[in-house]
Amino acid sequence: DDDTLRKVLGRVLKEAGYEVTLTSEGNEALREYSNAKEGKSPFDAVILDLTIPGGMGGKETMERIKTIDPDVKAVVASGFANDNALSEYRKYGFSGVVSKPYKVEEMEEVLTSVINGQSTNTDLLLSNCKHC
Repeated sequence: DDDTLRKVLGRVLKEAGYEVTLTSEGNEALREYSNAKEGKSPFDAVILDLTIPGGMGGKETMERIKTIDPDVKAVVASGFANDNALSEYRKYGFSGVVSKPYKVEEMEEVLTSVINGQSTNTDLLLSNCKHC
């Protein structure tokens, strides 16, 4: 939901060896995801923020991506610890979760686990949450 954070995370993930496509809200993410899948170059995973001011947020975006790709691997990120999508992330179709503020290492760990199909340690991931 924050342009600066998105760009910094994108740069850090690129430096970690990931190919990164950045989008600012859900409709843009849907277009990119669909184009990549149709182009036979699908994404390994997506990171979605729950709340996007003025745009489609993570839950609705995830519902729509699941219609394109039921096997999508996605990480939900949010600073709103009281949202059920964080505590029950699998119920909403997500494969992993990180709470803001998070350390880059945490995001990398979760992303790697999600891509490799490993379960994540939610207690560890929520440990940085100041709203919990």
